[in-house]
This record gives sequence, structure tokens and C-alpha cells, in this order.
Amino acid sequence: QVQLAESGGGLVQPGGSLRLSCAASGNIFSMNGMGWYRQAPGKERELVAVIIHGGRTNYADSVKGRFTISRDNAKNTGYLEMNSLKPEDTAVYYCRLGMHNDNNWYGVTYWGKGTLVTVSS
Repeated sequence: QVQLAESGGGLVQPGGSLRLSCAASGNIFSMNGMGWYRQAPGKERELVAVIIHGGRTNYADSVKGRFTISRDNAKNTGYLEMNSLKPEDTAVYYCRLGMHNDNNWYGVTYWGKGTLVTVSS
């Protein structure tokens, strides 16, 4: 059983920063990919960033240069550093863990329950 727990969301002013964390537990030994997704009200869930063992990363165009994804394998924790936040970044942010082949997820993947990020003055 794999469990993911996101934290670090909250209310921040435009231009501000937040760091999200995703703590993983359970049988995660073989899972090489970790990603962050977000879902804004009335919109579909979208990919924000993904990181694969070896450090390869991929970002949505809308967050390139502002967000940084990382993971600490020793702590079984992933992070999303978000800078220069904009109101359009407001969403529930979800962590995803599983197997990734540089292009797609495959097999069983796991999701956290999400953490709300609100960017507003």
C-alpha cells in the first residue's frame, strides 16, 4: 500500500513563493517517477512538473522558469518550489508517484489527496 501526503499549500500574494512537499510511504522502491499536477476550479487536472530517477525533469510551459521540482530519495519526499506566483496558479496541487518512461506513466500510479494553493492579494 502506497500513501502520499501533500503539504505546504496556503494563501500567498501574487509574486510570492511557496514550497509544496509530498511525503511517500509504503512499497515505493520501484517507482522512478514523481509528478505534480494541479486542478483549478472548473478545469481539468493538468501536469505541472515531473521528475524521474536520474534527475530528468519536465515542466508545463506555464511554470517554466518559476517552479522547480525535486526529490529527496533518502526521505521519500518530493518537493515543488513555486516562485513568482500568479493568480492563475491558484489550484489544488496533487502529487503523483509511479513508473515513468520519460514520456508517459505506465502501470499503477498513486495520487495524494491534494493541497490548496491560493494566489490572491
